[in-house]
Amino acid sequence: MDEWIDYYDSTHTIYASRLHRDLHFEVIARDIIGYISSPDAVVLDYACGEALSAAKVADACGKLYLAEPAPGVRGRLIARFAPNTRIRVRSLDDVRKMAENSIDLAVMNSVTQYMTGDELDAAFAVVKRLLKPAGRLVLGDILRPEVGMLRDVLALLRFAAKHGFLKDALIGLISTALSDYRQLRTRIGLQRYSEQEMLAKLARAGFTASRARLNIGHNPWRMTFVARHAFG
Repeated sequence: MDEWIDYYDSTHTIYASRLHRDLHFEVIARDIIGYISSPDAVVLDYACGEALSAAKVADACGKLYLAEPAPGVRGRLIARFAPNTRIRVRSLDDVRKMAENSIDLAVMNSVTQYMTGDELDAAFAVVKRLLKPAGRLVLGDILRPEVGMLRDVLALLRFAAKHGFLKDALIGLISTALSDYRQLRTRIGLQRYSEQEMLAKLARAGFTASRARLNIGHNPWRMTFVARHAFG
């Protein structure tokens, strides 16, 4: 995961335009809010990225922890949300030290593809310890083995056409094809899981889970899972 952290901590070109970037985070925030069950809920966004719309999520809950491994991104989060008393920014090391049974909802969105299987297992163990007995883990944007890059491109173009940045998206796809992201994706690869593989992995981590009807974000060919403590 370290090379991906370094990439996202750099000046990258993963977004086609500022509009694309802003809409990306708005859609994710909207979808996360849909999983918040109470205005007093304590929410953890694990490996949150820039989280530009986090204030909207914070408005829907009691407290929002933004956990981010990239130090540069984390610094921007601290500066951006310092005035918001509902938001706290943490490193992943900080998260490991948080109190047991202190989180109502943990979200890991568009994270698993950048982690090794062992790294994901370790993250699951941390989240499981933090979740309250009735808490939930929402695992979003899971890549499937049978769905290739063409579907990612199609999902982006559909999203761009709907929101008016199609030209920028087409130019952005060319830039991405020539970028460090494409080189990293080719060299390191991205982790993919079938529905049954992810359900089994969550079960081994002590969760009972099911696949959600809709994925978090704009890509309908990726998967989201909702997991809870497996008791007994």
